[in-house]
Amino acid sequence: METKKYIAPGGWFSLNYPASWSEFEDEEGSFLFYNPICWTGNFRISAYRGNTSDFGMESLKREVKENGAGTQIQNLNGIPCVYRKEPLVENGGRYTVHYWLAGMEDVVFECTFTAFENAPIDEALDTISSLELRKENKHYKAELIPVRVLEIFEIDEAFYRVTEMVKKTLSIDFQGQENDLDHLQLMLEQAPLNLKKRNVWTMVSIVLCTILANEADGWEWRTLIDGKREAPVLVRVADNASIDPSKLLWEQVKKGERPTMRTVFAKLTEIACPAPEKQNEETKDDEGGREA
Repeated sequence: METKKYIAPGGWFSLNYPASWSEFEDEEGSFLFYNPICWTGNFRISAYRGNTSDFGMESLKREVKENGAGTQIQNLNGIPCVYRKEPLVENGGRYTVHYWLAGMEDVVFECTFTAFENAPIDEALDTISSLELRKENKHYKAELIPVRVLEIFEIDEAFYRVTEMVKKTLSIDFQGQENDLDHLQLMLEQAPLNLKKRNVWTMVSIVLCTILANEADGWEWRTLIDGKREAPVLVRVADNASIDPSKLLWEQVKKGERPTMRTVFAKLTEIACPAPEKQNEETKDDEGGREA
């Protein structure tokens, strides 16, 4: 089964989930996944860290004690779990809520999979089996994972704030299209912004990337996990080439330069859609060998 990787905010645990699933907004501290095209069940997971190294196992023992006879600690691909299920009738439909409590060192995971009655639960089992704790003192290589709900909020918030700034400064609507680049430029020149702040340029960069994604095919948002840094980046699916909004404009600004939106976007467009002549040159280079 093809899977995608999820790394929780804070980078303290990860899991692999079916490629057909996507993450959706849920309650704070809970992460929700399901297939939006062909629903097979809602998978939710929450994680809690205790103060002792055996918090996970002690939580399982307490769960067994509280639920009485018939409840046992089982092993799921090396992960100790307690499992139970309950029927659910909702809007005339019959479902089953499958519940797992999984313990790993000082962490306990609460997992539920709500599916049709008698439906297979292999997807949920495989997802739980893939759980991995990420050590605080261990260095992990940088990873690009499918964009998380957290970063989608960041992208939407940046677009909303820039839209409001353009509207307030110029009294015009901002649609997030290429012909809005001049409006964006005017806003930066006229608005009483502290243009020495990196977050201002990051928001504008996110908007530029959003316009690019709307204008050019083959680009999508991902989440970059690099140590303690977790941020949205725009990625070209074909080759994983990426554009980092936190660096796109700020690299020029911190050198004392003032980027112009049309010039920056033209460079982005060239990256996204190289001219035929350039493509032919690259092909020849590939065929004849390219120097490092």
